[in-house]
Order: sequence, then C-alpha cells, then structure tokens
Amino acid sequence: MTPLTNWAGNQNFHAATVHHPTTIAELQDLVAAEPRIRALGTRHSFSAIADTAGVLVALGALDRNISVDPAGRTVSVSAGTRYGVLAAELQAQGFALANMASLPHVSVAGGTATGTHGSGDANGVLATSIAAIDLITADGSLRTIDRSHPDLPAVAVGLGAFGVVSRLTLDIEPSFLVRQDVFVNAPWDAVLDRFDEVMASAYSVSLMGSFAGPVITQLWQKTRLPVDDLELVAGIVRQAKFGGTWYDDAHLPVDTALNPRAGIPGPWSERLPHFRLDLPPSVGGDELQTEYFVSREHGVAALRMLRTLGEQIAPHLHAAEVRTVAADRLWLSPAFKRDCLSIGFTWRNHPAEVNALLPVIETALALFEPRPHWGKLWAMAPDELAGRYPRSGDFAELVRRYDPTGKFQNPLLQGVLDVPAPEAAE
Repeated sequence: MTPLTNWAGNQNFHAATVHHPTTIAELQDLVAAEPRIRALGTRHSFSAIADTAGVLVALGALDRNISVDPAGRTVSVSAGTRYGVLAAELQAQGFALANMASLPHVSVAGGTATGTHGSGDANGVLATSIAAIDLITADGSLRTIDRSHPDLPAVAVGLGAFGVVSRLTLDIEPSFLVRQDVFVNAPWDAVLDRFDEVMASAYSVSLMGSFAGPVITQLWQKTRLPVDDLELVAGIVRQAKFGGTWYDDAHLPVDTALNPRAGIPGPWSERLPHFRLDLPPSVGGDELQTEYFVSREHGVAALRMLRTLGEQIAPHLHAAEVRTVAADRLWLSPAFKRDCLSIGFTWRNHPAEVNALLPVIETALALFEPRPHWGKLWAMAPDELAGRYPRSGDFAELVRRYDPTGKFQNPLLQGVLDVPAPEAAE
C-alpha cells in the first residue's frame, strides 16, 4: 500500500487506517473505541503535527451545515470545511471573516489549531475569532467550550491534543471590499528605515522575495474599503513613499504575479487570501516551509540579521514572506502576549540543505527568541521550544486532564510539551 503523505511529501503518516465518518455520532463512536487517534486536516502541514501510529480521522465527509447567526455575528461550521468554502458562503450572505490565511485550501479546524494566520497590525491568528469549539473527548463525549469557559485559551490553538474538534463557531462581521496593490522592487533599506509606516500602510501588508540583494521582489498592500463606495475606491491614488513600482493587474509582470487582481477592488473572500481555492496554491507542494515569529519590537533587527545570511539562503529559497500578527492570549499561539513579525520561508524541495540551514537561521535569530509555526519545519530542541511559551506547562497539565491515556498525543507533542506519551495508550 502506498504510504499516506502530507501535501509536500516530506512526512509519511504512520497510521494504517484513515476513517471518514459522515455523522457526529459515528465520529463519537470512533473516538471512544480507538486507543490512539488524531484528526487529519488538509495535510498542508510540513511538520509531524498530525501524525499518529494509531488511526487518523478525516472530517471532510461531515455535513458542513454552515449556519450564520446574524444577530450574534457568528457562524457555525463543520471542522473539516475549507476556509475558501466558508468564505464564499459568508460572502454570499453578506458577511465576512476579519482575516484569512494565504491559503484558502486549509480546513477551519486545522488552520486554527496550529496557529495559522494572515497579516495586519491589528489582525490576530485565525484562532482569535473562535467563539466556541465542539470537542469530542477521549471517552467519545461531545463538549462545547466557549468564551465563558476557562479552557478556551488553551484549546483554541490546541494542536489536536485535547480531542477531535468537530465544529467551530467563529466571529463574523459585515462584508467588505479589499483592493490589493502590488509594488515591485521596493528597496530593502528604504522599507526597513520606515518599517512601522510600511506595515501599517494597509489592513494587511506582506513583503515577499529574498533576503539577498537590495530590493524586495513584491510588496502587497490589501486595503480595506467601504463595500458600497466604488467611486472612492477607483479614485484613490496609489503611491509608495518607500519606493517600488506600482502595477495594476493588466501590467503586473507574469513572473512576479502570485495572485492577479492587483489594483482591482473585490470582496474580502477573494482578496485576503494570496491564492485561489480552484487552483493549486504556492508552488503546488513541491516545496518545504518554515516560519518564525519574533516580537515586533525586534522585527527590523531580525530582518537585518537574516539579510546577512541572504546569500546562503537564496539558492534554496522560492520566496520569503514577512507579515505582522497582533498579540493574543491563546496559550500556544505564536503571538501569545506579543505583537509579532512572522518571517516565512517557502523553500525549494532541498531537504538536506534546508535541514542544514535551519540551525544556522535559528542561531542567528536566537537573541529574538523566535517561535516556529507548529505546522512547519524547525530545528530547535524541544525544551528550548517549550520554553518560548510561558503557559506550556499549564497546557500539558490540562492535556493530562482531558486525555490521561495519551489517546490524542504523538511523539512531536510528547517531546515538546511533556504531554502523556503515546505509548501509554497501547
């Protein structure tokens, strides 16, 4: 039998079976019966975060039942629903999520559980929008954990350690328009000299390119606009005070266009993600990915440090992306109690070279205490990583209460967080 792999093929799952329940009752029975089980999302993670030697359960066959509560400004949705599907339905009903990740292909449960995020000085990780979680615990019970419950800050970015999330309730707001402006070849020095101004220049801002060379390949501004004021939208003058050349969709060079629609206003659901749901994202999975979060106050220094490594990094890099993320109170969020700069690397599929580079990058960033994305690759020792999260001990203690036999745990979680060992379930 061909082994099941993640999207990029760099992780083989050890589970012999993947179940696809169609009802919550079936899912509850499955969780109660299996000694070791973990939920499988869309397999877009590059780490072993979803792995188990037991069985995997995929939630895509559950009824999506996207239910909007206009008065409460929330939406309830099945955990396996992809963000792009949810976004399209919300837009059709006149509502929006505050933010989205680059990829609309990831599932709602997988994206929130791993601390996935979009960009914007005032925008938190996706899990900050969680109003409630329906969780199937080790004995098959269905529990709802909402904002009145003291465990939500742990369970929201829960890494699958507390049980199988079956459904989520998320905050929503009225729909809005976004205009995406793309500037090409903005000088690194000019951007870093006015970094706070640059990153605050739109609702969501991304810097993309290489740390080698004098310019940033692309600078994306996603500007939030009134949904009913197209004249205002059309009349805004595009100008980059920090340098770079503005391109509209018709003239954006093909080799630098990740997502067309530059300069053309459109619904949030089609502009906040970098990629389209109906097309393969990124470079189609022929890649590896790493991402580190540093405190925003150290962001410029961290970027200057990485530029000193630019020539070492460049041969193995498709592109880097720099974004901002607002602080939150979620225990294992990479933005826990600090506004962050996220520095992402989409690597070429050069595993040996990337694995050799990661310790070099982490050593260079060590002064800034980086936190890696849970769903991507890192090299730091487990005790060092756990030490970056002040509530990691509390998280592990709470996991032991929810899952005393280690049913939902795996070696990655055991190594980093001292949660119950997977072997305890056998």
